[in-house]
Amino acid sequence: VKNERRKNMDSQSAKILSHLETGKEISPMEALNMFGCFRLSARIYDLKEAGWPIVCDRRDIGDGKRVGFYSIK
Repeated sequence: VKNERRKNMDSQSAKILSHLETGKEISPMEALNMFGCFRLSARIYDLKEAGWPIVCDRRDIGDGKRVGFYSIK
């Protein structure tokens, strides 16, 4: 089933998914630095639509700013 969900995935989504499958989480800045992905939330949306159980943990990073850290539950 997992291979079927990967068929039409773009390379950024595939790289992000592989990263998440190792048990790690990812933030937008990490996605940009590691995979050149400027729109992590869009890639996460695509992965969720494909059936991957991804969750977002929003964290305060100071100065009133919050960042989403994504992981597979």
